[in-house]
Amino acid sequence: MSRKKTPSPELPEVSVSDDGEVRHLHLGTPWIQGSMRIDDPFALELEYVQRMMAWLLFMEPSSVARRHAMQLGLGAGAITKFCRKKLRMCCTVVELNPRVEAVCRAWFKLPPDGPMQRVVLADAAAEIKKPEWHGTVDALAVDLYDHEAAAPVLDSAEFYADCRALLTGDGCLTVNLFGRASSYERSVAKLAEAFGADALWAFKPTREGNTVVLAQRTPTRPKRAELLARAEGLQARWDLPATKWLRVFKPIA
Repeated sequence: MSRKKTPSPELPEVSVSDDGEVRHLHLGTPWIQGSMRIDDPFALELEYVQRMMAWLLFMEPSSVARRHAMQLGLGAGAITKFCRKKLRMCCTVVELNPRVEAVCRAWFKLPPDGPMQRVVLADAAAEIKKPEWHGTVDALAVDLYDHEAAAPVLDSAEFYADCRALLTGDGCLTVNLFGRASSYERSVAKLAEAFGADALWAFKPTREGNTVVLAQRTPTRPKRAELLARAEGLQARWDLPATKWLRVFKPIA
């Protein structure tokens, strides 16, 4: 059932629908732009969003709470809510549409801003060029789609280079791409131009076709036994299906 619509003369209308126990965010179309389990609002409902947390495989769990997560494109706020409430991280969101923020506050349990979280209403392409952000982000999540959801809104080598400049030495970018679309290979080529091919890892597409690609600021190649041990720890600590990830998550080069 539709619960809220907020039209805008310039940006797509934002609406919310409930499907049993799950609430969905829409931007002017039936496409699902984010989801939340109503009785567990800080869990990660969608499979591809869970995979956006694969950067945890490359960081010491005891250091996570001291890290800074940045999300470009708020959606339903799932990544920021998980990082803030479950991982206890400092979180920043850059979102263009104030209506999306308002709906997330009202319907998706997005916590109020404070010392450990803030939403910046801005164009992500311009905001991340600001020197104040450079070298400050440990986990950067990029999920920037418009209401047509056909291809990423920001998807140039220059944009990915700006993303790389945000990261700390062991920081990671995770980006949601459509793995079954022709734009996927072009996006990977642009990521490789910005980060280097040896810095890239990718999942196989989900059933819906989402492919999460991870880029490291400093490329590493942990041994499989090390990744498995880390995945088992993540699964036990934060209830993420991390051991299953390793069956479908590989270096690109």
